[in-house]
Amino acid sequence: MPARPLPAPTSSSASVRTAFLTVKDAADYLGLSPHTLYVWRHRRQGPPSFRMGPRGRVMYRREALDGWIREQEQADSRSNPELNPLSGAPQQRSRSAA
Repeated sequence: MPARPLPAPTSSSASVRTAFLTVKDAADYLGLSPHTLYVWRHRRQGPPSFRMGPRGRVMYRREALDGWIREQEQADSRSNPELNPLSGAPQQRSRSAA
């Protein structure tokens, strides 16, 4: 009897699979090494993560990664003109009475 092909994943099950990323998948998504994510997690830095399942696998939500990326962009003065020290008016030196 030939094996039956598995049913094609529905859009809801495919979206659930892509909503949560493993450390390796999250590292690929961010362009980092998995080791970097493990170190950041240990130091309580980097994108938010959590443990899921009976084995307690470390997981990341894709939307949390996107939000964390936006936070990094806003914290960088090259991406956020409000933080750029060159975008403001020049400071005047105070004249000291000597």
